[in-house]
Amino acid sequence: MAETAIDPEATRLLFARPWSFVRGMTGVDDLPPVAGTIEIAFAGRSNVGKSSLINALTGQQGLARTSNTPGRTQELNLFRPEVEAGLMLVDMPGYGYAEAPKDKVDIWNALIRDYLRGRPNLRRVYVLIDARHGIKKNDEEVLTLLDKAAVSYQVVLTKADKLKPGSIDKVVADTGERIRKRPAAFPEVLATSSNKGDGIDDLKAAIARLLAGA
Repeated sequence: MAETAIDPEATRLLFARPWSFVRGMTGVDDLPPVAGTIEIAFAGRSNVGKSSLINALTGQQGLARTSNTPGRTQELNLFRPEVEAGLMLVDMPGYGYAEAPKDKVDIWNALIRDYLRGRPNLRRVYVLIDARHGIKKNDEEVLTLLDKAAVSYQVVLTKADKLKPGSIDKVVADTGERIRKRPAAFPEVLATSSNKGDGIDDLKAAIARLLAGA
C-alpha cells in the first residue's frame, strides 16, 4: 500500500515552530489528560541519543538535555509546540544502564512499562537503536513488551554517521529482517544522524503522517 502524501511545507512548519519543555513525570498518574493530543514516544538504551534526536527534530539544541553520562534522563520528559498542534513528544528514561543503582533502574524500568501499557493516546513508539551495535537483549525485551501490548513502534537507527561509508544500508536491511515477524513493528527502519541531520526529514514526515491519521 502506498503511503499517504504529506505536504512537505506543513511538515516543515510543524517542527519549525517553537517547542517547549512541559515537565518531567515520575509516574504515569502525573501525566496530563489525553483528550485532543497524540503522543509520540522515544525509547532506547541509555546514551543511544534520544535527547539529541528530539533536539534535531525541533531544531532547538537546548530543548532536551543531553549528556555523555548514561542514565541522565530519569523521568518521562514531555515536549510540545508552543502553538497548539495536538502533538506531544515524550523522551523516556533510557533502559539497560547496569551501572546505576539497581533500585533506581527498577523504578525507571517500571515507569517505562507502565507508560507503554497504559497510555491510550500513545500513537507510536520510536525505538532507537545505535547503528553501530544493533539490537541488544534489552532492546528485544522492550520490543516484546510493545508487541504484547499491541503498541505500534518503529525502529530508528541512531549515530549512522559513525559507521563506515556505505555500510548503513546493510545495517538497515539486517535490522528490518530482525523485526520482520514482530506483530506491532512498522516494517520500515529509519537511519538517522543527529549530528549530520541524515534521516531527520524522513522521521519528521513519518510523525506528520501519524498526526494526520494516515
